[in-house]
Amino acid sequence: MPEIKIPLSDVIGLIWFVSLWVGYTWYTDRGKPREHSLRAAMHKNRYRWMQQVLRRDNRMTDAHILGQLGQGASFFASTTLLILVGLFTLLGATDEAIVALRQIPLAGKGTLLQWELKLLVLIVIFVHAFFKFTWGLRQFNYCAVLVGAAPVEKNAKDDEWVRRTAWISTSASKDFNQGLRAYYFGLGVLAWFVNGWAFMAATTLVVGVLYWREYHSEALRTLELPGPEMPGQRK
Repeated sequence: MPEIKIPLSDVIGLIWFVSLWVGYTWYTDRGKPREHSLRAAMHKNRYRWMQQVLRRDNRMTDAHILGQLGQGASFFASTTLLILVGLFTLLGATDEAIVALRQIPLAGKGTLLQWELKLLVLIVIFVHAFFKFTWGLRQFNYCAVLVGAAPVEKNAKDDEWVRRTAWISTSASKDFNQGLRAYYFGLGVLAWFVNGWAFMAATTLVVGVLYWREYHSEALRTLELPGPEMPGQRK
């Protein structure tokens, strides 16, 4: 039986990749939401939005906005399926793919096992993205149902309805963002086809870009408005 050899740099790179992805996801989405983040800022704006819904007689605009959000999730779910079809096709033609990729400057001279491992990692990433996008789509649909069930009395005040509807919208957005995050990390995996060290560098760069956008971007400073804190929010 032939000995299976995987370079140490590939093993370290994969461990680094998984650790950063899981760690950043926990920090951003699983831990207590932090006050100064895009997620918290958008939740405040969603809360204000739902307060305005109760004051409007005609809510067609709100239904249209939710429909557009759902279409975005649906588009990415469909695109992810196409990417998965391409990856599975490439996995079935690994020998030809290796020959083609070796013609690309800086591409590594990996073995068949290495190429298949890298493709399988990409497949897992986009399967994860597909499930996130479809779950986000379902939650946007639930939010639309809640908007349809909003009190009809003019100037009605229902803080419980506002809280629940804003939170389900934020939860849908969280899963949609996790699907997008998988795309970013998928781009980082492309550096793995060069070597494991480039893979680690690309993964670190992806996390750095995501962190800057979530916690220090101009968009965050623009979106931050006084409003209710998210459940369990911390500074």
